[in-house]
Amino acid sequence: MASRLLSTTTTLITPPANLNKFSARVKLRNGRLSIIRAVSNSSQGGSVVYKGVYGPWTVEQSDVKEVILYRSGLVTAAASFVAASSAAFLPENSWLSETIKQNQDLFYLFGAAGLGLSLFLIHIYVTEIKRTLQALWALGVVGSFATYAALARPASDSLVHYVVDHPNAVWFVGPLFASLTGLVFKEGLCYGKLEAGLLTFIIPSVLLGHLSGLMNDEAKLVLLGTWMALFVVFAGRKFTQPIKDDIGDKSVFMFMALPEDEKKAVVAKLEQDKTLND
Repeated sequence: MASRLLSTTTTLITPPANLNKFSARVKLRNGRLSIIRAVSNSSQGGSVVYKGVYGPWTVEQSDVKEVILYRSGLVTAAASFVAASSAAFLPENSWLSETIKQNQDLFYLFGAAGLGLSLFLIHIYVTEIKRTLQALWALGVVGSFATYAALARPASDSLVHYVVDHPNAVWFVGPLFASLTGLVFKEGLCYGKLEAGLLTFIIPSVLLGHLSGLMNDEAKLVLLGTWMALFVVFAGRKFTQPIKDDIGDKSVFMFMALPEDEKKAVVAKLEQDKTLND
């Protein structure tokens, strides 16, 4: 996961959720990390050893499950968003349109849950970035519930329809989509995905255009349709990537599991080796 961006950083890195599993397999030998891999009959390439910044590492079954859950969360978010948004492109009084509108809040709930799962499992080296995305998601969820309870429900309206009819409500639900924007930005930056890069600009454009009233309905529909298509492509293409991509450099996370004195020993040894090689 784009270890080239932050491989030299040793103080702003966050470990994954299952870090305790990693730490049990880490030993310090001569100032270097050595990964002790349990014997595995997994078909996920457990015998493949990857070269990390701080030592070799392998993909284990627990890593595979975590990555699949991360990607499944994105698929859930994309499918829910497309389902809820498709009503805007259907005939006004069709039975399908009415059925979707009646269940838009349910789609919204599933989409938010899927995004939350992915943000919980995402591997980002910089702790502050990961926590910021999670905080935005949480703020958006709270804002969505508050908007529904205090504004939409008293008006006998759904949350989604209320936000469509009352642009100012974007202030309350917007942080949820800001967290999604941050996630696709990270994916575009790390893997050079065109659809992720485009979504980074389209998502805030639609929301800000709706909030400010500077964008007419035709323009919003065009951007909304583009958002739907790109989101599906983005989520689907995640399953074409190698599992190791979404793990990142596991040696970095394992390094962070070490006690401070052992971290210093590893860094000192790396600097010594670099000096000798130069």
